[in-house]
Amino acid sequence: MTSFALRMMQNPAFSQIYEALWRPVFTRGFSLGGSATADYDGALRAYLARPGDRQVLDVACGPGNYSADAAHGLTGAGRYTGIDFSAAMLARAGTDNRADRVSFVRGDAHRLPFPDDSFHTVLCLAALYLIPDPLPVLDEMVRVCAPGGEMIVFTSAQTSVAAMPGARTLAELSGLRLFGVDEIVDRFADLRTEHIEQSITGVGQYVHARKPRSSQHH
Repeated sequence: MTSFALRMMQNPAFSQIYEALWRPVFTRGFSLGGSATADYDGALRAYLARPGDRQVLDVACGPGNYSADAAHGLTGAGRYTGIDFSAAMLARAGTDNRADRVSFVRGDAHRLPFPDDSFHTVLCLAALYLIPDPLPVLDEMVRVCAPGGEMIVFTSAQTSVAAMPGARTLAELSGLRLFGVDEIVDRFADLRTEHIEQSITGVGQYVHARKPRSSQHH
């Protein structure tokens, strides 16, 4: 059965209000009403906007929330590519984010339609907890990441607060998966990435990992 959250993402009307209303409220919720997630999000946007000749892939990009930031400092042949399964989200993304270095593609995060070692930065932000069978998506992110490149994930984390009675049931009803605190980090470790860093913000987590320069993942 398709979850309520996934059905909303497919709705053209929801795609129009997502960035302006839903996402700020949702992001604040990850910090339990505080600002930690929003603060980290601002720092991440500034990091993505740094100058450089990079290929950036945004997996499950939605309406292109990070496209302007990620494309802002790109130089040379640098390009931002957003991929999403929702035609409604991609239509909104294409309308709201017209830029020379920005493009959007419809596709499945479990089978990214790109060759190995194609991107310097691979993102999956505020989306992994909505994707059925999500951990193989991390495998694909590592596959398409170039040696020495980075993967950045923002998703849920089952901290002590998230383990409160009723929290898991509510998450399951909404279609939002609560990842174990070590689940994403362990998967990246199994994929032989390195320099894995995790920051917990309330019931959310940011994970950053790099693909080794000289060895293949397995």
